[in-house]
Amino acid sequence: MFLKIYPENPNPKEIDKVINVLRDGGLVIYPTDTIYAIGCDALNVRAVEKICRMKDINPQKSNLSIICYDLSNLSEYAKVSNAAFKLMRKNLPGAFTFILPTSSELPKIYKNRKEVGIRVPDNTIIRQIVKELGNPVLTTTIHDEDDEILEYATDPELIFEKYEKIVDVVIDGGYGGLNPSTVVDCTTDDFEIVRQGKGELVY
Repeated sequence: MFLKIYPENPNPKEIDKVINVLRDGGLVIYPTDTIYAIGCDALNVRAVEKICRMKDINPQKSNLSIICYDLSNLSEYAKVSNAAFKLMRKNLPGAFTFILPTSSELPKIYKNRKEVGIRVPDNTIIRQIVKELGNPVLTTTIHDEDDEILEYATDPELIFEKYEKIVDVVIDGGYGGLNPSTVVDCTTDDFEIVRQGKGELVY
């Protein structure tokens, strides 16, 4: 399915179509404030495993990241110190992935690494999807086998051509970017930028 959704004013009927796919364990490609990404209901373990197989991600060796609507339910999924919460509040929504220790609410597949990436992108479409779903969305960017982000990944129609037989929905939310999120390690209060991306961190 190829869905056009306008970021300024997402159509609730189109959002509902995406929600139904996610609730059924389906995979969705959607826009963020950085690169187009592939995701599923983060609490649906079978769907998470499907994405890990598809992207050749070993959850025991790689951090998994989830998108939240905002920071209100953050403590359900991650352990966050007061200092880390203040830092995140200053910078979100935005082009950041904050690495935090996992909490007890997340399925076991996330706990092999004991850490989880938290994203609240500055993008209305995916945040609205997360809000209506009521669960976070597992997120991993689209890129090729060599970890290079290619030009096709900015064009929803080209993304659909490549992934239409692999995922259940591709959302056209306009052209995407090529610059990934800035990754910040907040597992201790000695905050460290692990990867400088699009986001400029404000302390």
